[in-house]
Amino acid sequence: MTSRKPVPGLDNICVYCGSGSGHDPAYVEAAREFGRILAKNGVGLVYGGGNLGLMGEIARTVLHEGGHVTGIIPSFLSEREHMLLDVQELHVVEDMHQRKRLMFLKSDAFVAFPGGLGTLEEFVEQLTWSQLGRHNKPIVLANIEGFWDPLLTLFKRMQGETFIRPGLELRLELVDRVTDILPVITRAIKSAEPEAAITAKF
Repeated sequence: MTSRKPVPGLDNICVYCGSGSGHDPAYVEAAREFGRILAKNGVGLVYGGGNLGLMGEIARTVLHEGGHVTGIIPSFLSEREHMLLDVQELHVVEDMHQRKRLMFLKSDAFVAFPGGLGTLEEFVEQLTWSQLGRHNKPIVLANIEGFWDPLLTLFKRMQGETFIRPGLELRLELVDRVTDILPVITRAIKSAEPEAAITAKF
């Protein structure tokens, strides 16, 4: 069962997360909780297309709750990550570059849950594009149980060393609770100036 979307222009949220589940049960519960939130609010999930780990948990939850899921997966990962065939929209692409481009084009905001190198790489790429003015879609870091604290410490070090210079600040929303993700994205979209909308250039 779905309800009216929380804000016009928010049709799909891209979630980056691990193809593993991690040791802390809080990660799995967070993925499931956000899946329920997406379905309840009529916001579609865009994700990496797998059926393993946190990826599988959030996608299956959205589907179980009657929501819409778009999976995007490179052909070489279709067996390794156990491609989820039950989604409403499935794209099997040639490589990682096509996957990331299509995930960007189909999403209105991005959220990073706990994960590994792939999660980190995809999230940081969106953060870099935003930093360089290539798009202004909201980016949220879901810091479940402090998982991303070491990364935040690194960001502070980069700022202190002026590798992240004034004028190139990170456009990043940080949340500790899953229930804060959608309100943060909603506020960011509502506060954006229409004339300032930017489409990424590749």
